[in-house]
Order: sequence, then C-alpha cells, then structure tokens
Amino acid sequence: MDDLITDSRYSWVRLGLTLFVATVINAGMWAIIVIMPAIEAEYGGTRAMVSLPYTLTMVGFAFGNYVIGRAVDHFGITASLIVAAIMTAIGFILATLSSSLLILSFTQLMVGFASAVGFGPLIADISHWFVRRRGIAVAIAASGNYLSGAIWPILLAKVLAENGWRAVYIVMAAVTLFAVIPLSLALRRRLPQQVQTAAQNTSLANAKTVGLSPRALQYLLGFAGIGCCVAMSMPQVHIVAYCVDLGFGPAVGAQMLSLMLLFGVVSRIISGLVADILGGVQTLLIGSSLQCLALFLYLPSGGMVSLYVVSLVFGLSQGGIVPSYALVVREYMPAKEAGARVGFVMMATILGMALGGWLSGLTYDLSGSYTLAFLNGIIWNSANIAVIIWLILRSRASMSASAAA
Repeated sequence: MDDLITDSRYSWVRLGLTLFVATVINAGMWAIIVIMPAIEAEYGGTRAMVSLPYTLTMVGFAFGNYVIGRAVDHFGITASLIVAAIMTAIGFILATLSSSLLILSFTQLMVGFASAVGFGPLIADISHWFVRRRGIAVAIAASGNYLSGAIWPILLAKVLAENGWRAVYIVMAAVTLFAVIPLSLALRRRLPQQVQTAAQNTSLANAKTVGLSPRALQYLLGFAGIGCCVAMSMPQVHIVAYCVDLGFGPAVGAQMLSLMLLFGVVSRIISGLVADILGGVQTLLIGSSLQCLALFLYLPSGGMVSLYVVSLVFGLSQGGIVPSYALVVREYMPAKEAGARVGFVMMATILGMALGGWLSGLTYDLSGSYTLAFLNGIIWNSANIAVIIWLILRSRASMSASAAA
C-alpha cells in the first residue's frame, strides 16, 4: 500500500510542483541583491549600511525555516505557503513605500522570514512522499534555492534598468501571489495515516541506534551545520573581494561565484543519488570531507585559472551538504516533527553562513589577507567532520552490541 503512495507518479508530479514553487518563493532571498546598487544610489550611506537589508533578510530567512517548519507540521504545507506568499508580497509592497534605509531593512526581515517557506519547510514536506528515492527528491527540492538565485537576478535586471527597484519589487509581489497560491492548492493532498505511522516507526527504530534523544541529536546536527556552513561561507561570501585583492577584478569573482552555484546544483543532484544508496549520514561525511579538501586547495591557488578550477571543485563538493542534513533528520527523528526538525537544522546552517561571512571578514581585517580566513574555515569544517564520524561510530557500536546480545 505504501509503495502505491510514496515514490509514486503523484510523488514525482508533486516534486515538480515543489521545485517550481521553491524557485519562485525563494526570490525573496535574492531580489535584495539585485537592487542593492540602486538602494545605495538612493539612500547613500556606507557599504556596511547598504548591506543591512540583506543581513536582515538572511536573519529572517534563518528563523523562518524553523517557525514555518513547525507550522507545516501542524497545518500542512498548503496553508503555510498561502500565508507565507501573502506575507512576502506585503513585505515587497511595504519595501516600495519605505522612506529610509532602516525601514527598508525591517521590511526585508519580513520578506526573508516568509520566503523561507521555500527551503526547509518545502524540503520537509516532499520528504514524506518518497522512501526509496528520498535522497534525490530532497536534493531536487533544495535546488530550487540555487535555481532561484540563478534565474531571478537575470530576469529582474531589465526591469531594474528600465523602471527602477520599486518596479522590481512590485513585479515580485505579483509573481509571488499569482504563482505560489494556485500551486500551493495543488499540494493540499495529505498522506494517509498508515503511511505516516510507518514512517514514524522507521525513524524511531533508527534513532535507537544512535542512543540520543531527538532534541539532543537536533542540537548536535545544528552545531555540525553551523560548522560546515561557516567553512562554506568563506569562498561564497568573499570570493569577489578575494579576486579584487588579487587584481582580477569583481567581474571575475562574480563569474567564480556563478560557477560555484551552477556546480552546486550538480552536486545536489549527485549527492541525492548517492544518498539513496548510502544514506544521509554517509553522504554528509563525503560532502563535508570534499569541501574541506577544496578549502585546502584554495591556499596555494593564486592564479586566475587555478581559482576557476578550485571554485568549480568547491561547488561540486559543497552543494549536497545542506540537503544531507534534511535526510539525516528524516532518517533519525520523528516523522511527524519533520517540519520543525528540518527547519531547525536549516536555520543553523543559514546562521552558520552569516557567522562565517562575518568571521572571514574579521579575520581578514586582523591579518590583512584571506589565508587565515581559509584556515579558520578548515578548522570549523574539521569540527563538523568530527561530529559526523562520532555519530557513525556510535551508531555502528550500538548495532554491534545489539547483534551480540
């Protein structure tokens, strides 16, 4: 019976709809980057002040993953998407009415919070509809965030050039309402109770092998997520500035960032396929180890060609890490709490990105180069790897003890 519901034709149709919704609603996270130069021209201020709207967008996005994830557990994905779409559109409209940079920043907090529905909450929802192919399904759903970042800046650039940043936000408000709400109604189907019960029993059985409570495991995964994303943020946040320091210019750095994101999508798909064979924990270990190796490769890479190559390698290594956390949550934590648990870990990874971007900048300010910033990322990445290895060894020891008994 379960096989007729999970991994079914409907599951794949639902996944396609989920990817489309994620690509639209996640634009709330990327639109601020598109309009930032226009904001600086209108409001003035230092570069740090102009960056405040983006910072608050990410803060809202982080906490939205957890809060909306909990709402999905209680009210379902359709109701959560409708409310979040309305909130995102209102945030966009309020932003167009802002008379100061500070007011705009707080409207971005709302936009970031609401648009988070397109990341952790949607990932948690689609994970219920797959068992055998859950890895690739989660990877595809998570790719909506990267696709949104690749598509919307290009589409909105012409609107910005011809009509200004307020027109960009009005367009995004309309697109969000008229695309997300109808599609959310197509996702209103709920899983039968027997399928939910079977998933709950499986996750509880897996959890016993780790010997940790769901809350303890959640916090441990949250720490690991912060560690890997502090490391991940160094190239992603500072690659443009790094290229400027080396004399290559911002355009080259932007191309390297695009290369990372493009191959990050490839990495997510490959990692999803691997996870369906090895499981979330093993896939997470592979991705984190490859990311650490890529960070080491940045240290001797000072030439333009070598940096392009290493950035490609970095994108291939890191893209599948964050979706792997969602898989670990689904494998070892109660299925009925998937939205809140996945949302919490996604929140931790996003906060790790924010912390890592700041730490890398601080390290650069203190040392005058990015060498120590890369080393700082490697240290955090190593802590992340240590946590994953500890979980694997603990699980294997528990299973060996059970077999011996």
